[in-house]
Amino acid sequence: MKFQKNELVRLKIEDCGVDGQGIGRADGFTVFVKDGVIGDTVTARIVKAKKTYAYARLEEVIEPSPFRVEPKCPCARPCGGCQLQALSYDRQLDFKTERVRGHLERIGGFSKVPMEPIIGMEEPYFYRNKAQFPVGKSRDGRIITGFYAGRTHTIVENRDCVLGVPENRQVLDRVIGHMERFHIPPYEETTGKGLVRHILIRYGFFTGEIMVCLVLNGDRLPHASLLVEALREIPGMTSIMVNVNRKQTNVILGESLLLLWGKPYITDTIGGISFQISPLSFYQVNPRQTGRLYAKALEYADLHGEETVWDLYCGIGTISLFLAQRAGFVRGVEVVPAAIENARQNARRNGIENVEFFVGKAEEVLPEEYRRNGVYADVIVVDPPRKGCDERVLSTMEEMSPRRIVYVSCDSATLARDLKYLCARGYILEKVCPVDQFAQTVEVETVAKLRRG
Repeated sequence: MKFQKNELVRLKIEDCGVDGQGIGRADGFTVFVKDGVIGDTVTARIVKAKKTYAYARLEEVIEPSPFRVEPKCPCARPCGGCQLQALSYDRQLDFKTERVRGHLERIGGFSKVPMEPIIGMEEPYFYRNKAQFPVGKSRDGRIITGFYAGRTHTIVENRDCVLGVPENRQVLDRVIGHMERFHIPPYEETTGKGLVRHILIRYGFFTGEIMVCLVLNGDRLPHASLLVEALREIPGMTSIMVNVNRKQTNVILGESLLLLWGKPYITDTIGGISFQISPLSFYQVNPRQTGRLYAKALEYADLHGEETVWDLYCGIGTISLFLAQRAGFVRGVEVVPAAIENARQNARRNGIENVEFFVGKAEEVLPEEYRRNGVYADVIVVDPPRKGCDERVLSTMEEMSPRRIVYVSCDSATLARDLKYLCARGYILEKVCPVDQFAQTVEVETVAKLRRG
């Protein structure tokens, strides 16, 4: 049996896919239903049919799942930001735990995964310290902002994202009001015309400092002083900037920054360490959970004050500085020069001297320092991008043979692949702990501890 496009089908949702879709089966045919929740009985309309599976749109929930909840956000279904708002938070944590376990079993080949309980959030809403709002026009010509609908560049109008901080609404109201007052046009992707592209807002959870950065298709905002005056009324306003991006591209930020008022950065702290954050800085978007994530990484590193540690893919040095509090010496590696400059500034800012940072690719710096200069490590910490570690990094770690490896991952599939490589070469997977950094979404961070066998 093969379903046809637009055909209605009744399904019992039995599982959840990696992108959060409900999974149901009919006559051996697998159907992925966006917004379906495990336990639902639904009617769904087929939107794309293949030989053995199909994608469908939820039409009606006939019998709701015991795990189904009412989303806080009225835009939850059309918006591409959240996938799991209709699923109870306890069940979200179960889903993420099983996702990590499943990848380690199927891809990594581990039969008994030494899983610790997932570290969930006390408040699974209002946790993001950064938001990037695209600006455009509605069908009736109004200036709007919000987020893109899934897999599109159509803006779903929303100034009250329940994952962001309440201050975002105050900023958006003032910026959109200023644009309306002075007839400042939003950017149009199709034509490359218009001025205001995005509104970037960053918030210091532990300092209360706010940064606003307008991304412009030009280098001047009309009547900027009046907007500055309005934004300064918001308590905590610290930095107001313009970023210039004239390229017709999906990349949000350009390279040029202009300070309109205040400081060119805000500050925040994680675990007692202070960081300066600019519009271009990489900084974890959930600082409360990041503190727990790094505390777990520090626990797994098991440092006693004498160890030499390498921190690969170190970004602005957040994990490096955590490790330096208990290590003998820490070396961090990151390919982005601006991030390394931030890392060095953050070390000086916190009076941490037992660190050294290298600009370059981890797969080039680590082998060179090891083979040419004989640099070794007692412990190696890696926090790679979604694609995981380069094989040259893995092979060099095998040669260096540190006593422990701590792997922080944002993708449990590539984590499983890399752990399989290391454990086939003498390492033992000792502990694995998922950490929920991104409630209401399918994303999950994982920390793994390996020891030399």
